[in-house]
Amino acid sequence: MNSMEDNILDKSFNNLKDFCEKESFKGWDPYDGLNSWVIQKTPLGKSRFLRLAWIQLFKRNPINLRTVFGIKKDYNPKGLGLFLIGYCNLYKVEPKIEYLEKINHLAFTIINLKTEGYSGACWGYNFDWQARAFFQPKYTPTVVATSFIAEALLDAYEITNTRLFLDTAISTKDFVLKDLNKTFDNDGDYTLSYSPLDSTQVFNAGLLGAKLLSLIYTQTNDELLIQEAKKIVAYVCKKQADDGSWAYGTLPFHQWIDNFHTGYNLECIYEYQKSSNDRRFEGNIEKGLNFYLKTFFTGEGISKYYNDSVFPIDIHAPAQLVVTLSKLSVFEENKELIDKVLLWTAKNMQSSEGYFYYQKKKYSTSKIPYIRWAQSWMFYAYSYYFLEKE
Repeated sequence: MNSMEDNILDKSFNNLKDFCEKESFKGWDPYDGLNSWVIQKTPLGKSRFLRLAWIQLFKRNPINLRTVFGIKKDYNPKGLGLFLIGYCNLYKVEPKIEYLEKINHLAFTIINLKTEGYSGACWGYNFDWQARAFFQPKYTPTVVATSFIAEALLDAYEITNTRLFLDTAISTKDFVLKDLNKTFDNDGDYTLSYSPLDSTQVFNAGLLGAKLLSLIYTQTNDELLIQEAKKIVAYVCKKQADDGSWAYGTLPFHQWIDNFHTGYNLECIYEYQKSSNDRRFEGNIEKGLNFYLKTFFTGEGISKYYNDSVFPIDIHAPAQLVVTLSKLSVFEENKELIDKVLLWTAKNMQSSEGYFYYQKKKYSTSKIPYIRWAQSWMFYAYSYYFLEKE
């Protein structure tokens, strides 16, 4: 990459950082439609079909209807976790006081937002969420949100040595092992539910639980944690197709193969391998990484959503590329691809105000500045990019 392209990415990140800090890390989400008074205070909210339709109205509409229907900007705990990891990475590159202040602010804010009433610390989203498979009331804890936040708190502890951050992260193991539902195969391996309220088998969700247990194992040396993580990884690796791909989950309407969830899966399996020194799944990682790199990125740097379709171009995909290749320690040999993808994304999916767009479809673009889905993910991705450049 030449100096001009370097400057483009530096400016892109600084504009994003300025936007997020100006917004105090609060914002809207693609799935926050049920926070509207129309759903909260009228009988419409009692219908599963209407809840699904209402969410899709806000998620798919390129026009932001949220202010009209009373949906306010707010903290999203998972988004805060991604910002926290980002500032920890920036601090490792350059230990500025301003980064340290942000680390402490975000970590304490996250801890104050944890969901009470479960076996360990856990977090959910700041909105009711109706999926096709289940309904989740606001702040219902999920393994996905909790995994990212636990990782963030461990990073914050490494920098600040604040014991509360470590203790809170460690306690998440009890949420994963005691509160989530398990689905077993004939070998005794299993995967985890998305939340305590469902029994779905979403492969990246189970693997994020395995990653969480693996990370906590590195702090505690509790052999139970790595044994349970191995069972989850084994379960999901058996579901990998011969070409290296995974479907999203087991339900009939979860049979798509997409970009960023494939990246999640690879990152999580590698984290188990790194924490445990167990290399039995190395072939799954190699096969999956080969499929990922060959399938989801075009020659001009566009991140495809699905294995068989470019559109919609979702901001999650280029962000996860940077993180996956950094976590798998294959950043340098793929830097040309990473640079190409980031440059295309900065030029085509970033507003002049600094924020990133949610999705580009074939004939329209959703330019609503979603804080978790778009801003926190690109902030998180850029932080790994700069960490690797050091």
